[in-house]
Amino acid sequence: MTSTTIRPPHGAADEPEGRRPLAARVVLGRVFAPVPSEFLLILSTALMLTGFGLVMVLSATSAVGSANGDQPYEALAKQAVFAAIGVPMMLVASRFSVSFWKKIAWPALIAATAFQMLVFTPLGINNDGNTNWIRIAGLQAQPSELLKLALALWLGYVLFRKQTLLGLWRHVFIPLVPVSIAVIATVMAGHDLGTAMILVLIVLSALFFSGVKLRIFILPALLSVVGVAVLAVTSPNRMSRIMTFLDAQCTDYFDKCYQPLHGIWGLASGGVFGLGLGNSKQKYDWLPAAANDYIFAIVGEELGLIGCCVVLVLFALFAVGAFHVIRRTNDPFVRIVSGAITVWIVGEALLNIGVVLRLFPVLGVPLPFMSQGGTSLLSTLLACGVLLSFARTLPAKRPAVTG
Repeated sequence: MTSTTIRPPHGAADEPEGRRPLAARVVLGRVFAPVPSEFLLILSTALMLTGFGLVMVLSATSAVGSANGDQPYEALAKQAVFAAIGVPMMLVASRFSVSFWKKIAWPALIAATAFQMLVFTPLGINNDGNTNWIRIAGLQAQPSELLKLALALWLGYVLFRKQTLLGLWRHVFIPLVPVSIAVIATVMAGHDLGTAMILVLIVLSALFFSGVKLRIFILPALLSVVGVAVLAVTSPNRMSRIMTFLDAQCTDYFDKCYQPLHGIWGLASGGVFGLGLGNSKQKYDWLPAAANDYIFAIVGEELGLIGCCVVLVLFALFAVGAFHVIRRTNDPFVRIVSGAITVWIVGEALLNIGVVLRLFPVLGVPLPFMSQGGTSLLSTLLACGVLLSFARTLPAKRPAVTG
């Protein structure tokens, strides 16, 4: 038998154990380590929905942009810039640890709330009765979009710290309810009921996934329903939207019914296979929010029922991946924040599609990943980065035992 001795490189034997090349190999091993299937499912669906959205934004805006004298690809270029920033941000966020997200929960909420308060300064922009945007150096942003993720992280941290005390109502309500009401009030002060409803959903979903007792959960849920109802009834604009929704014939064509009718007509005219990409008729200024809240109508008109089903399947797969993270994690913080983010993104998608189908009154809620709007896309992709970060922490699946 011949034995072979492998000699270390010159000087390696004199190096301490911690300084040998093995340390570098370990670090590289962590970088290229296989990721859970949930990670791949969330990442792939987020990227496909973002790419799908860029194509539909181009289709929905090119005709009107050219008619107004703008560059036909201007809207696409702006949206693509935010996508080019958001996707790397998502991947970078996926590398952060769970402890990092816990540490920044309070600072993130304070910073996001302060950013939201800028809408009440001269930087604020009023649009259709809502003051929920700001313009800085020619760039427009919607601060409340970032508030969604910050609130989800803060709720997860507070409820995680109080896991052993959630059986007592006072520990559930304080500081959760007062702070949440104050945060949502900053959005409602700008008359944005749609975003406020999403924030309420985030609060309720965080309470649900924290495992609080049903009797404690019911009271915040009832308060939320009553609060939304009061806000709707006390606003003439919101009441007119609700009455238009309840009017099956939608007789006020030239005012409140104009956009809902053209949205449903666009969906209906697409049929099963659609009119073809770029062949929408409603986008020629018949549908005012074709690239924003009603982009799903353009999907249905150009790509038909098949295109709509593709969008729904992608959101369903995203939800499956996210709920697997919720089910498999052993960390209450991960479960609560993942649940809040999932309900936010999937719930927002269902509300947007329901508005286009006239199942809900007009709420001004965007379609995540796809609606035109840089701040919405950035916040959604960053939230996906948080989910991807959590997916990396999932315990390894045990191989099935046979025989």
